[in-house]
Amino acid sequence: MDICSYMYSSLNSSLTNKTLYAKCADTPAAIIFYLVMQFLNMLLGIPANVMVLWLIQKKRRDSSTSDIFIVHLAVLDIFYCLIPPLEFASIVYLTTSSNWYVVRFFYGLKDFSPLFLSCICLDRYMAVVHPIFFTKLMNTRRRSVCVGVTWFVILVYAAAKCVKKIPHFEKVFTVMILAVFIFMVFCNISILWALRQSASGRDERHRIKKRAFKIVVIILAIIVFNYFPPVALFPFKDFFSPNIFCCYIHHIAFAFMDFSSTIQPILYLSQVLAAPAAAPRCCYSCMENDSEHANANFSATV
Repeated sequence: MDICSYMYSSLNSSLTNKTLYAKCADTPAAIIFYLVMQFLNMLLGIPANVMVLWLIQKKRRDSSTSDIFIVHLAVLDIFYCLIPPLEFASIVYLTTSSNWYVVRFFYGLKDFSPLFLSCICLDRYMAVVHPIFFTKLMNTRRRSVCVGVTWFVILVYAAAKCVKKIPHFEKVFTVMILAVFIFMVFCNISILWALRQSASGRDERHRIKKRAFKIVVIILAIIVFNYFPPVALFPFKDFFSPNIFCCYIHHIAFAFMDFSSTIQPILYLSQVLAAPAAAPRCCYSCMENDSEHANANFSATV
């Protein structure tokens, strides 16, 4: 939202004491849509992410290699889902700038949350496309280091966004979301191709691969649904007028992206609840010592 603040302050200094909603009073539809989506995100996302944390804690002995990334993504999403009341007040009622420091920090957390989703996609990509190399890297320490580095990058970015004194800082998000989107699409298409190539056969292992194929199709669709709008529109920000970009495009794109805080945990929960019927625990345990175990371990993919 600070991008809009820059635009309006450069257009007309007389607007600086108006709320963001007042600045878009002639075209409020997109802001209303955004706020409705944010409150839905809060009401649905918090319990869904808490349930994800509870289920992962409950099944620690049978956890997958991606669970460490899923846990931290759920924690980050819970924090972000707490912000709608303050965000609503800042957009509609408050004209002071102090509250925006907190809001921008939470925006920064959400902006770079796709990094955890990228880690999950990379983990699944290695498991399916390079299973032999993957088995050599099934080390909790390596994933903990990856989580630590990811959190460091996210917090540094959020702190810098909070300060709002770095010129053209919004371009960092555009570059990051474009790169992460391309990376996630590449990983998931590669997974789909590998699973499609190995989906023939009638044994239990191939039935699990077919289920994994369907799961990855859903994941790819959600990645496109949540992250394609900002990827497609933000690089062309300069082609729109400041009013159109701030009052329409900016809010609609972020409404879809931010709703991933609800869609991602719901997808995870649907997979966990469906897993026992599709593949009993004994089936997974039988494959623990199989060289193709990594290919089939998709039960906890987000």
